[in-house]
Amino acid sequence: MPGSPEHAVATPPRIRLWTDLLRGDRLKLAGAALLALVSTGTTLAVPIVVKDVLTAFAQHSGLLKPVSVMVGLALVGAVTAAVSGRQLARLGEFLILRLRDRVMAHALRLPLTTVRAAGPGNLVARITSDAMVLRSIVDVGVVQLPIAVLTVVSTLVVMALLDWVLVLVTIGSFALAGAVIGVVMIRVRRNFVTQQTALGELAQRFTAALDALPTVKAYRAETRVANHLSDEAQRLTTCALDGARLQSLITPVLNLGQQLALVSVILGGGARIADGHLGVPEFAAFLLYLLQLVAPVTVVATGVGRLQAGRAAQERFDELLALPAEEGGEEAAGRTEPVAGAAAVEFTDVSFAHGAQPVLRGLSFAAPARGLTALVGASGAGKSTVLSLTDRFDTAQTGLIRVLGRDVHDWPLPELRRRVAYVDQAFTLLEGTVRENLELGSAEPLGDAVLLDTLDRVGLRQDVLRLPDGLDTVLGRATDLSGGQRQRLALARVLLTDADVILLDEPTSQLDAINEQRLRDLVDSLAETRAVVVVAHRLSTVLHADRVVLLDAGSVVDAGPHEDLLARCPRYQDLVTSQLGHHRELQTV
Repeated sequence: MPGSPEHAVATPPRIRLWTDLLRGDRLKLAGAALLALVSTGTTLAVPIVVKDVLTAFAQHSGLLKPVSVMVGLALVGAVTAAVSGRQLARLGEFLILRLRDRVMAHALRLPLTTVRAAGPGNLVARITSDAMVLRSIVDVGVVQLPIAVLTVVSTLVVMALLDWVLVLVTIGSFALAGAVIGVVMIRVRRNFVTQQTALGELAQRFTAALDALPTVKAYRAETRVANHLSDEAQRLTTCALDGARLQSLITPVLNLGQQLALVSVILGGGARIADGHLGVPEFAAFLLYLLQLVAPVTVVATGVGRLQAGRAAQERFDELLALPAEEGGEEAAGRTEPVAGAAAVEFTDVSFAHGAQPVLRGLSFAAPARGLTALVGASGAGKSTVLSLTDRFDTAQTGLIRVLGRDVHDWPLPELRRRVAYVDQAFTLLEGTVRENLELGSAEPLGDAVLLDTLDRVGLRQDVLRLPDGLDTVLGRATDLSGGQRQRLALARVLLTDADVILLDEPTSQLDAINEQRLRDLVDSLAETRAVVVVAHRLSTVLHADRVVLLDAGSVVDAGPHEDLLARCPRYQDLVTSQLGHHRELQTV
């Protein structure tokens, strides 16, 4: 049963960026780090060579050798830095690719209720903006920040060898700036979380508005909806401005620290030269190191800020990956088989609620393994919920649901959904080719002849052949199908499966009389060898059902053949009368 230990789902592991990065290519990562070290070493060596150049000037000796060494070091540093950066960028992109694949695959395995609660726009923000921010951890945290820290430490050591007093002056000046930046970094991380949340909300609302665009246009609500979206965008802009204000403090504070250090070093250095404790070439080299120190210190300061944002993004990924996937989503080692002679679908005292709103109340009914079972009743009676629970899109709070004789929770989800074909009210198609939509439930690619023959059975063959690329026409953007055509394509997809149970949620709602008759013939043919459970509003569907189940307020009022219900059930008579218009026509059906 749901919630029992045997059905518990392990929480997905947290993102391990370092492990994932090493999994990509350890040698390439080691090579990028080594090249970065070489680049850092050449940077540290240049001021020493400058000191030699100044000494050569003072002693009137040859300049060719020290100048050549200085130019060579500069070239080597530039080339190794470029190659290291390129290699690291490549590794980072493949890391983000693996992360996106993992997140998208996990999101598709989440329960529908979880996805609806999170909002598609918020989930999309994870693999777009969050992923790009997380990318900075690779850029900065793996090589740049460690190398920058090593450069700072090494530079200070070399500067201490030149004059330890001036190093203390330098450290004191930068430490003051570092204290201010540390406070800023804490607020940067908090601001990033707020920004990404606001971005996700904006993406979610904009996605929902585009999905509802025909309705928005029909009610001339473009301005109103645009104003609501503008409010969300304004909140995001406010958060972004706060973040920009915090980030803008880093460079000025660092520059201030540099200026304080420079002034202090010049004053202190002058005094040290005057006392004879420091030579002019050494002082010149010290100043060059001080000027060089600003770049790695800036990388450290800004890198810590980017790491803060990256860690916040990582936490958002961890939150998403921690959401439990559907229970039983793993493939079973062996095939689970139906119970011989059992009903196709059987509900026993099933109750279900959306939050505090009850939908089903102690519902019990059975649909035989062969034949057409129609679920009828007023809107809100719980008909579509029955189909959703059968395919385990939702989980009942109480009661027992069996499919082909087994508890739905005893079926591995892949096997259950292989046995049960489902067509929703919207006749949803993927944004892809006609071929991809038809083969969605097929284990192997199907030939054109099979696909076209199936389309012919639903009266869609010629319509598809008239599309720009036939079966390979991409649906969903510039080219799309009408509502009735989409409906028939969704039904054709069902025909290509080997499902034992077929669930149809109002399949005739958008069909004309000719195609409705073709569908009825098709359903009758399917019902000869399979179980077909259909949510029906049209009387024509009910007339062809072997069994009719009348629902009201989440409970079964009565069940049986159409004629029997018509004779004994007043509520069913009222339902049929409301469709026919008067009781006299009811008697002549």
